[in-house]
Order: sequence, then structure tokens, then C-alpha cells
Amino acid sequence: MTNPPAGTVSVEHDGAVATVALDRPDRLNALDLPTRRALVAALRELAADEGVRAVVLTGTGRAFCVGQDLTARNELAHADETIAATYNPLAQTIAAMPQPVVAAVNGPAVGAGMGLALACDLRLAADSASFSCAFGRVGLVPDTGVSWYLVRELGHARAFDLATSGRPLPAAEALALGLVNEVVPDAALPGRAAEVAARLAAGPAHAFALTKRQFRAAGEVPLESLLAMEARHQGSAAAHPDHLEGLAAVAGKRASRWRERAG
Repeated sequence: MTNPPAGTVSVEHDGAVATVALDRPDRLNALDLPTRRALVAALRELAADEGVRAVVLTGTGRAFCVGQDLTARNELAHADETIAATYNPLAQTIAAMPQPVVAAVNGPAVGAGMGLALACDLRLAADSASFSCAFGRVGLVPDTGVSWYLVRELGHARAFDLATSGRPLPAAEALALGLVNEVVPDAALPGRAAEVAARLAAGPAHAFALTKRQFRAAGEVPLESLLAMEARHQGSAAAHPDHLEGLAAVAGKRASRWRERAG
């Protein structure tokens, strides 16, 4: 694929793993309009790329993403339109991508930056990383899916406390609360994220895509609906060549050789 414009978002490929990096280190990867547009375009292109089986989302420099670029004040003149047109699609695209998306949170994840991290399927954090639901500090409300994810992960009381205090949540505390899967030394984060993404990329992409869809729906639909979805997905998985390959690998006591992508 063609990289987005320099200075906004970069995309690198290593086999079946794509790493997407917010690339405005001088602005701590703040999200101005060109960056939001470049990020959603990159994610959508990767979602459609059958050669990509896992995605890492990270930041360049010392921050993951500090949210809205507050120097772009004109962007909040019609905040409802801005959020609907350029922030909501970011959270929606990450959730809808068939590939697992791994957040490699290399520094502060603030506001909408916290929302981007929470939208990912797995979250790894560097020791120096922190999370802050800082919208209230500038008289705004949580967006980019922060409300949805925080309440489901932490419950109303703890989510409300984080939103109204705006206090930074250190990586170790985020791990204790279950907001991240793993905390690693700063220098080890890129390698560990690549390792986790490579493991996911080496798995059965069709089954993983269906599993992601089920888990995304699990908090929204009644049990009966989820059971019906599981039955449909299991029928699809059982009829897929990956299932036969998995059975053959188990019988032959060898590693599985999965297909390139779902389908």
C-alpha cells in the first residue's frame, strides 16, 4: 500500500503484520484533521488487504496520542459534526477490521488517544505509558468510544471517577484494572508488540475474525442472539479449509499451515 502523507501517519509491513504509527512527534501525535483522515484511510486499506493478518497501532516519539490537537480550535466550532465525521469512524474501523489490532502504547494516551487504545483488541503498554480521560479538563465530554469501553471495562463508578478527575492512570494501575494486557519496559515494547502480532498473524485468520466479531457483539446483544451468532460462525468455521487443516495438523502432530486470510 502507499503510505499516508509524511508527518501524519506511517505504515510499515513485516510479513503479514502491519504497523501503523501516528507520526507527529512534535505535537505528541495530537489528532488534527489531516491526521485523523490519514489514520482512518490507512486502517481501512489494511482491513481490505488480504495479505495483512494482524495490525499494531502505536505512536512515534514519546507519546502514543494526546487526543485532539487543541491548537486547531476551528475544528471544535462544530464539534458534533467533527466527532461524527472524523472521530467516530476511527473507533468503528478498528472494531470492524477482521484483523486483530494490537495497541502498543508507548507513552501518554490522552482523551481520544485513550479511545484509540481502548478500541484495540489487545493492549500492551510501556512502563512509562499512561492513560488519561482528560476531556473534563477543557470542559468537554468523552468521545471516540471512551464512554463505551471504560464503562464496560471498569463499571460506572470507576469510569466516572477517571472521567471527572482526568487523572493520569499509570501503566501498572491500568494493568491492575484490566485495561491493558501486559506492561513491558519501554525499550522492549516494539519487539513485544511485534511478537504478539506475529503470533496472531500466524493463527487461523478466518476463525480469529469470527471470534473478534462475536466478542465485539457480546456486550451488546441478548444471550439468545449471541448463541445464534456462535452457531452461524461455528458452521462457517467448520466448513472452512482451516478447520480441516487444524484437524490434520493435530493428527499428524505438526504445526498448522493456515490460509492467507479469511474466506
